Amino acid sequence: MKKRSVEELKEIARDLRKKVVTMLYEAGSGHPGGALSAADFVTACYFSEINVDPKNPKWEERDRFVLSKGHSCPVLYAALGKLGFFPEETLHTLRQEGSPLQGHPNMNCPGIEIPTGSLGQGFACAVGMAIGLKMDKKNSRVFAVLGDGECQEGEVWESAATANKYKLDNLIAFVDYNKLQIDGTTDEIMPLGNISEKFKVFGFETYDIDGNDMEQILDTFDKIRAIAQNGKPKCIIGHTVKGKGVSFMENVCDWHGVAPKKEEYEQAMKDLEEGF
Repeated sequence: MKKRSVEELKEIARDLRKKVVTMLYEAGSGHPGGALSAADFVTACYFSEINVDPKNPKWEERDRFVLSKGHSCPVLYAALGKLGFFPEETLHTLRQEGSPLQGHPNMNCPGIEIPTGSLGQGFACAVGMAIGLKMDKKNSRVFAVLGDGECQEGEVWESAATANKYKLDNLIAFVDYNKLQIDGTTDEIMPLGNISEKFKVFGFETYDIDGNDMEQILDTFDKIRAIAQNGKPKCIIGHTVKGKGVSFMENVCDWHGVAPKKEEYEQAMKDLEEGF
């Protein structure tokens, strides 16, 4: 993995956000809010931390990345395209018939490990992958990104219990804790309580961080690597901003699953280019 500076990674994250907004504008549909909030973690994973080979997506020694909150896939597609898993021009085919880039990840897209989107199931698959890697005595790791609304699903906690039972210290979960879901705040819909303590009770090493702060994400990866084989799965609670980087999308649940129109697209690109 090429070593990149924090500033380089921030620039990559900004580029991924611009690609997300462009893809959704061109497609006329999709989910901007959660894709933008997760962009910093996705960037840190793919451009600093995980071991993958764009020329050999099925390389047996690769780390696995599972976007359990599959509706946020535009940011994952943007990262995979930038890395060279497929030509970047393909990003302009989001949600088109026959495109490998559908509204939720599927196996027709190089670099996708498992179809996701039915909330909770992606995390269960990630746990299964981590078990399989342990059985095969491989050192590869599994990274899984969950939504906070997704953590209202019972399957998430069944999977967490399984990760604890099998001592999956090769599993790293990231909760994109932007505190908003499609119908309102997570507290309004189904309160999560202290989600960090919940994962801790389920046997995870937990880390509460600003999930939009690149330095904190990288520092957390350093801490996790230092205790990699301690028999405990890891969970990063990333406090993020839904719609991060776009002035009129930030902290607005209505932007969970709505594509920008022309004037909104132009304003969003200006925000991402110049900051606000």
